[in-house]
Amino acid sequence: MFRFAKAAVNLSGQTARQVRHGSTAPQDFHAKYGTSMLLGGVVFCTAVWAFVLTQTGITWNLSPVGKIMPKKWREPEE
Repeated sequence: MFRFAKAAVNLSGQTARQVRHGSTAPQDFHAKYGTSMLLGGVVFCTAVWAFVLTQTGITWNLSPVGKIMPKKWREPEE
């Protein structure tokens, strides 16, 4: 058990050093792919919602105005 704990501490120490010094992976991922991934997500989301709104036939019932009739007020009995 002691060897396992020692190895775990050693690994976490190495990981902390790598993260601190930035030596894990190239840091230019967002600079390289960020804009294209963002635009791709926007296009995908827009396409899916366009399909849902136009092709699925869902009735959205956004406003209850004119659809709900109020009950008549009941006069108190005397």
